[in-house]
Amino acid sequence: MRTPVLLLLTTTLALSACQSRWNPSNWWGKDRESQVQTETNALIPEKTEDGRSFFQSQETAEYRGLPIDKVTSVEVHKVTEGRLIMAVGVSSVHGTSDIRLIVPKENAFEGGVLTLDLMGRPPIEPVIGGSDQSREVTTAVVLTEQEMAGVRTIRVKALTNSIDRRAR
Repeated sequence: MRTPVLLLLTTTLALSACQSRWNPSNWWGKDRESQVQTETNALIPEKTEDGRSFFQSQETAEYRGLPIDKVTSVEVHKVTEGRLIMAVGVSSVHGTSDIRLIVPKENAFEGGVLTLDLMGRPPIEPVIGGSDQSREVTTAVVLTEQEMAGVRTIRVKALTNSIDRRAR
């Protein structure tokens, strides 16, 4: 009695692994796939009454960064979206965070020169000292071709210096 039961269980287990008509799970009909037509894309969040995204915060906080001490290098790379501007600087204190390249509201574009400010948020309890390498910060921004229209030179400005690069 044990041999036929063992043979039946082994055969059932072996057949359940294949995708043939001998598979016991396929004996009572096949599953059918159905398509559901929707008007909206589930990956795009819905907008609220005032046109903002559902996930967007109610009020946008003003950026309160301070200028980084000095800028050490600036690189401009051409990307599909436009130009990638990458800046490396040295902060005066350890722990500076939220580094950004900000376009100032006044005199940002004069005579083919686009000026960007290298800004960052210092920590609540700053630690002064250490090597320049330990206080180094890096940030980047992508500007579209429309934003770069007429720009020949990009100037990244810090507290004590600035570096100019050709916009390519």
